[in-house]
Amino acid sequence: MSKTVGATILIDCMERKVEEDVRQPLSSSEQVMSEVHLGCPPNHSGPHLSHFTISLPLPHENSTLRGNADAVGDISISASTSFDLDEDGDPILTRRKKSPSHHLVLTIQHNITSSIPKVWRAELVLADFVLHVMSMSSDFDKVVALELGAGTGLVGILLARAAKTVFITDHGDEVLENCDKNVDLNAEIFHGKASVHVRELDWKDSWPPQETDTSPSKGRYSWTQSETEELKKASLLLAADVIYSDDLTDAFFSILKKLMSDNPEKVLYLAMEKRYNFTLDDLDVVANGYSHFRSYLITEKADDARCNLLDSASEPFFVGEQIDLRCIPCYVRDYNRGNDVELWKIKLKS
Repeated sequence: MSKTVGATILIDCMERKVEEDVRQPLSSSEQVMSEVHLGCPPNHSGPHLSHFTISLPLPHENSTLRGNADAVGDISISASTSFDLDEDGDPILTRRKKSPSHHLVLTIQHNITSSIPKVWRAELVLADFVLHVMSMSSDFDKVVALELGAGTGLVGILLARAAKTVFITDHGDEVLENCDKNVDLNAEIFHGKASVHVRELDWKDSWPPQETDTSPSKGRYSWTQSETEELKKASLLLAADVIYSDDLTDAFFSILKKLMSDNPEKVLYLAMEKRYNFTLDDLDVVANGYSHFRSYLITEKADDARCNLLDSASEPFFVGEQIDLRCIPCYVRDYNRGNDVELWKIKLKS
């Protein structure tokens, strides 16, 4: 192996190791940068207000898209697409006129170099998906929705432009206070009758909560009885970048099973990024967290033996379908999706 190739592999391993480590608990002497920190001044640390510009179709375009069942198919270019060539052999591309659009700006407070909470690429991919569905259909109109592990609350805030009720959930007062701040900063973009609640949801706790009390001693982010009852009606669940350690993945799917058992029509859209690490067990750079996540899902490509086993299973199981991101335009400006972000549609089957 040449020195150049060896150095390239070593650098790549180190970069991927950093990507894995940034989601692990930090010691007091460690600091890591958020992946997305728009407009952050040099050498800044701590909370920062980033402004995310989002392109939206004009109202009349929105109506046209919603009525066009083939609109999604026009977004990506398939591998079989052919092009005319010029005299030099280069493809001649017909450029479509840029459609006029308007935009909105989200103001999100997030921490640049602390353990809570940051904006990650998967969160922006999920935001693009939510915006795309709201542009193309009325599927999210007037729904009751739940965002799990919301972090900054960015996705739930966008969903409040269409949904009836949005529960933005995470764990820890500091995280929840930051979510609450972001809800206040962006309340003007909600539709008039939307209800947005920031609530504590620890995946390792029982569900529903043993006690529902709104007294000051229980905290402002506790659930009321009426809220837990309304959550049973939720048809839409959202989560972004919640897969990074096996114990939390186990806790996530445990609470997910409890939440989805209330309503067989519930669907989860989960955006995640594969995070790689060099392990001594494998002597290679692997995405063990991703492998553990996939172990919870049955897909259409599952082998026949496993499918037959599940046909006779007495316990519910999760079915996953990966969504092609090439069909989802970038509505959020100024970020790079990268190659390791995936979007999954997950349901609980009996």
